Amino acid sequence: MKDDLSVRMILSVFEKVQKHGEHKDERHELEGITGFTDHDGYTVFLEGFNVKLRTGFHNTYHLDYDSERAFGSFAQKLKYIDENYD
Repeated sequence: MKDDLSVRMILSVFEKVQKHGEHKDERHELEGITGFTDHDGYTVFLEGFNVKLRTGFHNTYHLDYDSERAFGSFAQKLKYIDENYD
C-alpha cells in the first residue's frame, strides 16, 4: 500500500485540499484530510485518520501512524481526492 503513494500524488492532493477544502486557521480540510505547510512553505503536511505525512525535499516523504488499518484508510482517501477533484 505504501508503494501506492508518490510525491506527485501527495502534492496533487495537497493542492486539491487547499483549493476545495474548508479553511481553518492556517490549514485546509477536505474529506477528513487536513493540509498545511511549515512557515516557509517548503514542507507539506497531510494529516487524517490518525496518520501524519510530511513531504520534503528530494521527492521524499515520512509517514507516522499506529496501525496498518489507519494507514489504509488514509491512503484510500488520498487516492479518492486525487481522482475525484480537479
